[in-house]
Amino acid sequence: MKIPYYPGCTLKSTAKHFENSAIASAKALDIEFIELPKWNCCGVVTPLAEDDIMHHVAPVRNMIRVLEMNKAGTVSNEKRLLTLCSMCFNTLKRSSLRVKEKIDDLDILNDFMYKEEDYDGSVEIVHFLEILKENGFDKINKKVKKSLKDLKVAPYYGCMLLRPKDIGLDDPERPTIFEELLSALNAPPVDWRAKNKCCGSFLTLENKETVAKLGHDILTNAQKSGADMIITSCPLCAFNLDNRQKIIKKIHPEFETIPVLYFTQLMAIAFGLDKELIGLDKNFINPIPLLESKGLL
Repeated sequence: MKIPYYPGCTLKSTAKHFENSAIASAKALDIEFIELPKWNCCGVVTPLAEDDIMHHVAPVRNMIRVLEMNKAGTVSNEKRLLTLCSMCFNTLKRSSLRVKEKIDDLDILNDFMYKEEDYDGSVEIVHFLEILKENGFDKINKKVKKSLKDLKVAPYYGCMLLRPKDIGLDDPERPTIFEELLSALNAPPVDWRAKNKCCGSFLTLENKETVAKLGHDILTNAQKSGADMIITSCPLCAFNLDNRQKIIKKIHPEFETIPVLYFTQLMAIAFGLDKELIGLDKNFINPIPLLESKGLL
């Protein structure tokens, strides 16, 4: 399978280990990411004002690139655009649905981007998790070389994968797709209360203490539920739950740190891929001692 791939900004910088582990894990499953040419930032958040059309320009421009890839033969009749970052997924999908539902808005955007090929609303935004499920979790299980049976993993969804309901890839209250993936990797998924609780998002820029409080609640709930580590697919959630543990420790000296990994890093570990591709040295809370204690490294 060859599929157009939108990396977004963070996966080319602080979350490079997310991208590397995802591309390598996908390759092991015979899925090839074909990166969009000339992609641009999605805008990170979708406009909330109903009459704000211009903030849909950036997402739609990336969808035009998919049409160009099909026309050039880079991909063959593949109108899906794959994302890894939860926030990019949410932003792109909202714009995609907006222009499909409101043709007048699409006409305005096409008129504004008069130097671009007209967008026809045909591109579907998908997350890597959806592609994995479609491809078959049984195929993932067959690729497992290192059993994760002794590793208790808490899947963290956060907000952007699940809300609003018409955008989310799973039930916003009772999601299961992460649990299905973990089961395929032979990792016992932890059932916990805070898996879809907000981490504080961009409050981390101006109110670190509030984010630290939210993070403390989420992380301690995972620990009390028996988790050895947490996985996520959102770079901002990863920052708030991983890097912000330094602040949490200052506020709560009794707090014990817990590793936070991207789900693709865990896939790469289970598949026995090269350590350089997994990028564990890029995680703030070092997961290596835990993984070594479980015989996974």
